[in-house]
Amino acid sequence: MPPRASQKSDFPYWLVAAVAIAVAGGMAIAASDLYSQILGTVARGLWITIWVTVCAFALASALGLGIALMALSGSVVLRQVARFYVEIIRGVPILVLLFWIAFAGVPAFVAAWNFVLTPLRDAGLAGELLVRDVSLLMRAVMALTIGYSAFIAEVFRAGIQSVDPGQIEAAKALGLSGFQRFRLIVFPQAIRTILPPLGNDFVAMVKDSSLVSVLGVADITQLGKIYAAGSFRFFETYTIVAYIYLLLTVGLSMALRGLERRMRRSHER
Repeated sequence: MPPRASQKSDFPYWLVAAVAIAVAGGMAIAASDLYSQILGTVARGLWITIWVTVCAFALASALGLGIALMALSGSVVLRQVARFYVEIIRGVPILVLLFWIAFAGVPAFVAAWNFVLTPLRDAGLAGELLVRDVSLLMRAVMALTIGYSAFIAEVFRAGIQSVDPGQIEAAKALGLSGFQRFRLIVFPQAIRTILPPLGNDFVAMVKDSSLVSVLGVADITQLGKIYAAGSFRFFETYTIVAYIYLLLTVGLSMALRGLERRMRRSHER
């Protein structure tokens, strides 16, 4: 049987099982006062988790696209700077980067900022920036942005390079500018290659957003940690935390797969 026909006949039993587990978990939570209380407490951090993920991913995508374009530019300096950035950032664990940005990078930036603005501060035209003015939430977003931008840059670079060079040359022959070639020719074709790994990075960032709890940011994981430490209900609390993250990640994965199928069908037409 051809692989394509085999895939069409592959019924998603795993999805049925996942939905059954989700429904059973929801019913168990609704039937238990303890689990309902834990869910109500932990779910207060849901919006923080979503906000951190969406903001960091949007910024990381913009920065990653810029780094990818630098890596593909005609300037050897820009290419080397982009390669240096990607290799260095990818070599540092996200958790270590989170600590470094929060407790070393931001204080260093604040000190440099105040030094540069010393003449303006002496003239009374600017105030002094304090480290505490940069919230831990913003430091967490910055760390996730920098950490994921290196991986996303490689996704964009591979997607852009997958476009047939002949089409780019044809666009040049038609007199299109570099921006027009990218917007009208390169990016619409590259997005089909970029979308699956980019979606994977988004799902991974949802999970890695739990790392911001080490800074005391009141996300799902942090609120679960506080509740478990106060009630000693570790099994129940972290079961609820895992349940919420599974709902988020599996739901996002299914939505992204649906989007990929729609794009594939529109391309085949």
